[in-house]
Amino acid sequence: MENNAVLEMRGICKYFPGVRALENVDFTLREGEIHALMGENGAGKSTLIKVLTGVYSKDGGDIRLAGVPVHIRSPQDAQNMGISTVYQEITLCPNLTVAENMYIGRTKGPLTNWKKMNTDAAKLLDSLSIPAKATQQLGSCSIAVQQMVAIARAVDSDCKVLILDEPTSSLDEQEVKKLFSLMLSLKEKGVGIIFVTHFLEQVYEVCDRITVLRDGKLVGEYIIEDLPRVQLVSKMLGKEFDDMAEIKSEEDAAHIEYDGIPVYEAEKLTGTTGIAPFDFEIHKGEVNGFTGLLGSGRSECVRAIFGADRVAGGTVKVNGKKVKINKPLDAMKNGISYLPEDRKRDGIVGDLSVRDNIILALQVMKGFFRPFSRSQAEAFADEYIKLLSIKTASSDTPIKSLSGGNQQKVILARWLLANPVYLILDEPTRGIDIGTKVEIQKLVLKLAAEGKSVTFISSELDEMIRTCSRLVVMRDGKVVGELKGSDLNQNTIMATIAGGES
Repeated sequence: MENNAVLEMRGICKYFPGVRALENVDFTLREGEIHALMGENGAGKSTLIKVLTGVYSKDGGDIRLAGVPVHIRSPQDAQNMGISTVYQEITLCPNLTVAENMYIGRTKGPLTNWKKMNTDAAKLLDSLSIPAKATQQLGSCSIAVQQMVAIARAVDSDCKVLILDEPTSSLDEQEVKKLFSLMLSLKEKGVGIIFVTHFLEQVYEVCDRITVLRDGKLVGEYIIEDLPRVQLVSKMLGKEFDDMAEIKSEEDAAHIEYDGIPVYEAEKLTGTTGIAPFDFEIHKGEVNGFTGLLGSGRSECVRAIFGADRVAGGTVKVNGKKVKINKPLDAMKNGISYLPEDRKRDGIVGDLSVRDNIILALQVMKGFFRPFSRSQAEAFADEYIKLLSIKTASSDTPIKSLSGGNQQKVILARWLLANPVYLILDEPTRGIDIGTKVEIQKLVLKLAAEGKSVTFISSELDEMIRTCSRLVVMRDGKVVGELKGSDLNQNTIMATIAGGES
């Protein structure tokens, strides 16, 4: 057993059909430590947490608590062993009091001693400096205080390992400070805390160590002082900082100037998803992009542009004219199309045919009371199936039976058929084969050459650099830089994401 280790996970493996979600992953949590678990989307963070909490059974490896081997078969097992989890989405009951939420399911016998429960809850709240009364309704508390109550419930059940899964994503700066104060208080009491977050600033503010996962494998464990932010970014993305940048020719690196009025222009635009107000513009024939780590706010920005998330403020102009875009239909009527990040949830309509998925956007704009004829719909579908080389038995085939890459092509066909002047593509190449990736990248550049404006988002920096002439860099919900010309290289992008470190 490692000195002072409250939790040791060694050689953890987890397999799903066709996928190695975790491969020989080690993780150590020490008593009285705040330990960040970091990695991009698909790195294996959630799977590791679910193995630890008994949601998934491991396919290999060992888990020890305070040096003793354990077998965690269910979340209740984990709870009984002193492993508690507080998730981003609060799972308490807002219609009950704070005390009731802290002790629900834990009182013994048929009768509840309400006076004792309220007294015990008040003492615990006071000991943890949580600004709430035991008898007040939980729903009347701020989100931050509700998170703290969830943590208090976990701590009161003799918690030795506390897992905080993205607890700060919906909190403002003052609320985050209150939560950190509670975390530091628990640290002093000897609780080991696993902190899962995508906010770099917060990691360096409150954590002692960092474990980085990538593609289901352990990259390494680091003492916080030994890992500068820019190196953390490079390890998460799998890039070596010093020699990973592609050398562009002088012609490629030349500053491209776009003349005339922007096709789309936003000033102080913000949604209701926690992003700071931002300015943005794109010109005819330009391919630009938003970049940053997962959760940086890049998708939230384009969703605000398209009206997919409720717009809270700012002004928007299309071709120099002020317009209101409060919902997707407003954007579509102004010539803006959007391929969403999550194609299964927000893109495809699984039970509809390939043909019906392709004509969907155009039909919405025309109105469902004026449906296309079968021959018109067939002609549209056949044209784009051929144009994008969509592999399908026929246009009648349900889209859910297609491969991920071909589903992506169908959604792309949907928006191309709508003939937009401005096309937003959020992770259009995620989870598809390399051949289809190259096809989509070439199509983006072809569309720009034909005069369309394209905003392109990808988690792969190489892809962004190959495709975009300008990048807006996001960190922790804010725009922190804009890069173009000779600055459009991986070193500069990563340094900007990390906070200007060189």
